[in-house]
Amino acid sequence: MSTIDGQVLTRAISTILQSDPLIKLIQQVRMGRMQATDAGLRAITESWMGIYEQALSLDGFTRFELRRLNPAPRLAVLNQAGVLSDEHPGLISLKASYERALSRAIGE
Repeated sequence: MSTIDGQVLTRAISTILQSDPLIKLIQQVRMGRMQATDAGLRAITESWMGIYEQALSLDGFTRFELRRLNPAPRLAVLNQAGVLSDEHPGLISLKASYERALSRAIGE
């Protein structure tokens, strides 16, 4: 890793995981204990997407590190669970933020 011992990447991952709705809440949706349209779940998901965008805005990532932060797989799970639609502004914004981060990344 070209960042200082991967500290930027580690900090970003830690920050993102703290508010990740997939860890427990999506399982609740799948088990029928919570609805995908639940206001609390939506609020947590919105907050998580904002935090994710902030993490992606940190300077110093390599393209390799950013591939580890690609939000697409997690967004796909949220989409499949019915929490987010393809047209959701937060989903669109997060994908765009990721692409911008890739374009300004240093090295491979």
